[in-house]
Amino acid sequence: MTEPIHAVTRSYDRAQGDLRPVTIEPGFVRTATGSALISAGETRVICTASVQESVPRWLAKSGRGWVTAEYGMLPASTGDRKQRDISKGRPDGRSVEIQRLIGRSLRGVIDFEALGERTIYIDCDVLQADGGTRCASITGGMVALQLACAKLIADGKLQRSPLTGTVAAVSAGIVDGTPLLDLDYSEDSTAEVDANVVMTGDGGLVEVQATAERTPLSRAHLDDLLALAADGIASLRALQAQAVAEAAG
Repeated sequence: MTEPIHAVTRSYDRAQGDLRPVTIEPGFVRTATGSALISAGETRVICTASVQESVPRWLAKSGRGWVTAEYGMLPASTGDRKQRDISKGRPDGRSVEIQRLIGRSLRGVIDFEALGERTIYIDCDVLQADGGTRCASITGGMVALQLACAKLIADGKLQRSPLTGTVAAVSAGIVDGTPLLDLDYSEDSTAEVDANVVMTGDGGLVEVQATAERTPLSRAHLDDLLALAADGIASLRALQAQAVAEAAG
């Protein structure tokens, strides 16, 4: 764990390496094959997993399945009303980027042959946004995916789980020269560096998105952020496991 550079005042009286209070409520949407409501501080996202017994045409008769994701923000999820994508006729560029990230992250832990010719759709809908919605979507989406796979096994549609591991994600950044974990909106909007880190349960990096806003990111600072993220993701993995166990009864 990195040492604080100087004292910072953060929401929930957090230290620089602390997550916001996180809860994951499994089975939040009764009609979904798998679902979870994840809350990270004031950020709340509903993640659902729906199964369709078919695959995209380019996968037909391949014996392989597919996992894909969609992401959206409800109009009242931010301070000002956000226009629905359907009213614009297409999703905005940010939503497309985020749903591609969610899909890539979850596909990294799927054995498509074990899944068989079926598609699992992960839908992430932001109820309230205060920073870190894409990371919350990945973390909660993983729980929804785990519950959906367990349901497919319980229903006799799968012989074994197609999951090869788990993933979780967290943000990190540098604010006023200090590396911080799990940025809320006020921190994210003023950060010199903003990063999103996706890791597997065994510590492998799936994706790292890091952007320097004003000054270039040094290798030392990148290492600080990755160390903070690794610790945060370890805590998130424990919460994911707890949620899945709770759903199993």
